[in-house]
Amino acid sequence: MTQKKSIKIGIMGGTFDPIHNGHLVTAEEALVQFKLDKVIFVPAGQPPHKEVRKSLDSVERYLMTVIATASNPDFEVSKIEIDKEGPSYTIDTVREFREIYGDEAEIYFITGADAILEIITWRDAKKLAKMCKFIAATRPGYCLKKFKELHVIPNENKEPEPGKLKVYIMEIPALAISSTDIRHRVLHGYSIKYLMPEGVANYVLKRKFYR
Repeated sequence: MTQKKSIKIGIMGGTFDPIHNGHLVTAEEALVQFKLDKVIFVPAGQPPHKEVRKSLDSVERYLMTVIATASNPDFEVSKIEIDKEGPSYTIDTVREFREIYGDEAEIYFITGADAILEIITWRDAKKLAKMCKFIAATRPGYCLKKFKELHVIPNENKEPEPGKLKVYIMEIPALAISSTDIRHRVLHGYSIKYLMPEGVANYVLKRKFYR
């Protein structure tokens, strides 16, 4: 009898304010490198530890993410965080996906390196270590000192010690693009062409976001 193959899922977390090509390249690279069955984009609802700057409405960020990912059959978008009242914690999000896909599913949480450092130092890191692995997307040349100080194991095949997080470091040149820079460019009337999907850029300009 053939053993059923467990599903491998990437959860792409982020504010996506706005989503840009760096996010999409990151998700595609994770999909290929880790042989994932799909990547689910999860726009943040109310982040627990920020924000100094008020984010765009969560529904608008969700719609932009849908527009950006619509042409890729391996990408999905979930409203799991934006439909939730109160702060969105990574452990709660991962737990919900674990309930949906079962204990046999391999779950990889994909986000920026700085965001992962925040996640693993703030809330239930030991529980998270049992529930998923992490893919930390970085720009080339990103300093990994903080990861080493936390005894996280980047890019090694051996399994971490019990209670230690498994973090894979994935360099993405396109992460030189940032949502902050895009908002700045819109505000000052500079071009955002080729920094994000054309449909998203048109939506941002039509709705007069970030002005």
